[in-house]
Amino acid sequence: MLVINETRNGVLADKATYAGTFWSRLRGWMGKRQAQPGEALILYPCRSVHTFWMRFPIDVLFLDRQGFVVYTLETVRPFSVSPVVRPARTVIELPPGIIRQTSTRVGDVVRIE
Repeated sequence: MLVINETRNGVLADKATYAGTFWSRLRGWMGKRQAQPGEALILYPCRSVHTFWMRFPIDVLFLDRQGFVVYTLETVRPFSVSPVVRPARTVIELPPGIIRQTSTRVGDVVRIE
């Protein structure tokens, strides 16, 4: 799957994985050694994330129903919990640094293909 920032005309990930069940969302990237360039984890439905038992930091995008970025978190460390972002319906976890590298901001439109 592709994750594209339409506002900035850039690819955020070209190897995205979908986590749509309770258990796949709960497990997320736990046990993985690190996120590779181009990877992303798409969590739906989702309004907050945790990084318990993760071994690496992540960037996190929170999207509303229309795909607008409503909140961002950069370089979230392992064993952290995000705030609950009420307008969010989808969360995209990315390798650290992707938000900054792509200049992704609140208000941008993100498309998942």
